[in-house]
Amino acid sequence: MIIVTGGAGFIGSNLVRGLNARGFDDILVVDDLEDGDKHRNLNAAAFRDLVDYRDFLARDPDFTNVDAVFHQGACSDTMEQDGRKMLRVNYEYSKELLDRAVGRCPFLYASSASVYGDGKRGFREESSCEFPLNVYAFSKFLFDRHVRRVLPTANTQIVGLRYFNVFGPQENHKGRMASVVPKFHEQLQSGGTLQVFEGSDDFRRDFVWIDDVVDVNLWFHEHPERSGIFNCGSGRAESFLALARYVAGHYEGARITEVPFPDALRGKYQAFTQADLSLLRAAGYENEFTSLEDAVASYVALLKETGGIHTEPAQS
Repeated sequence: MIIVTGGAGFIGSNLVRGLNARGFDDILVVDDLEDGDKHRNLNAAAFRDLVDYRDFLARDPDFTNVDAVFHQGACSDTMEQDGRKMLRVNYEYSKELLDRAVGRCPFLYASSASVYGDGKRGFREESSCEFPLNVYAFSKFLFDRHVRRVLPTANTQIVGLRYFNVFGPQENHKGRMASVVPKFHEQLQSGGTLQVFEGSDDFRRDFVWIDDVVDVNLWFHEHPERSGIFNCGSGRAESFLALARYVAGHYEGARITEVPFPDALRGKYQAFTQADLSLLRAAGYENEFTSLEDAVASYVALLKETGGIHTEPAQS
């Protein structure tokens, strides 16, 4: 059995789909369905069972017969200010899962490029590059530090993937934390203009397509001898304005306008990110990452067809 925490969420549900495409359906989804709309992410997925993340540990699960844990569950709201909640959900829960997995099964988890802060220190998987700007990033930072202490003596695989700006299907439920692509789609579908922040030509991010993120996860699953913390991005930095233009190209008559930059984001916004893929490549991952233009074309097609939700089972 494979456990996927956050399995009804954005990355988690796509990971379940990726596992299905590779012939795995003995999957336990662990998540929180207080937002009931997330169930749509699993309508076309094959899995054994679903359990609330709070009930899961209360059952005192034994990971002895588990093939792998993909820990994708987290509070991902970068605007959340409740540090106690962040540490409980993202840090303490992760530590308990890791403690149960070590020595029993591989443990692959979602870290975040947010640990790099403003990026002025670089984007290498090194402590010297890390300086989180918000409590969400701090919770990821703390768990990565914990993992670094555990790694030297662990006798089973531990892999942390520092996700950069992941986008793609099944992020509808994320609201303000969703990527800008579905927001652009909604603006244009309603007859409005596509809005970007002032200065968006200078805001450059490493946008990485969800299918590539799934592929990296499953590559490590197929290589259990590889452990460590690795960047998971495209290795390219492209502007929000370029992204907007790629989206606008799929809508007749689309126009792009600028709106003021929100005060709430000042000092907490990553204006530049670009994954250093040296460690990932050194580990043996050689697959190319999808171009931003091609990824946007695939995503917009699904947004127009289904609203951005997979409605058919994965094809093997």
